[in-house]
Amino acid sequence: MTLSGLIRDAAAGRYPPVDGGWHQVPQWRPDIAAVVAFTGHAVFAFDDLDTGRLTELGADGYGGAHDPRIVTELAGPGGVIDCLDLLTVARGTGGESGLVPRPDLADHPRVRLARRIRRDVRIWGYPESTTLNTIVTISSGVARLPELSFELDPRLRGRGGSGAVLADALALVPAGELIVACVAPGNTASLRAVLRAGFVPVCSIQLVQRDSGRR
Repeated sequence: MTLSGLIRDAAAGRYPPVDGGWHQVPQWRPDIAAVVAFTGHAVFAFDDLDTGRLTELGADGYGGAHDPRIVTELAGPGGVIDCLDLLTVARGTGGESGLVPRPDLADHPRVRLARRIRRDVRIWGYPESTTLNTIVTISSGVARLPELSFELDPRLRGRGGSGAVLADALALVPAGELIVACVAPGNTASLRAVLRAGFVPVCSIQLVQRDSGRR
């Protein structure tokens, strides 16, 4: 099964076996790989693996897959390791949204990050001056699934405004369609926001852009 299928199954409550093991699935794009951990089972989304070396380093489904020694070994000396994220899922609601296309925000740091690790990045925001720098991106992201990211205008933080932004973002997604959002565990403000908006955590994920000599 592909990583997309595993995430879709988890979103429907069908998780991999809690057996302490791990298995390999293909990468969804040639330049991005990932280490994924569900409860009691890990998945390496890599096209090629030295399984013996991973076993030697202690890969398992009980947290061992994210061991820094394993991730650095997989990336290689010139690779890029992203932060460890919590992958959450929700369903689109369709309907009216206050968000409008904002191509003028194409140079925003969040958009630049999205374009580095995702594809087909669409940029949304609000037309009002009071929310000028609130930004939402919806892209083809992890496992080619729709992926959402957002950032609230600094002037609006701490006022509960993220709930309205996420409601408007989910309205951009067809009703019932799965969408993912990855949040760093230390970003507690964003984590609380996505949980309040109905996103459900299903696994952890760490993206890896491998050293070209390791592919």
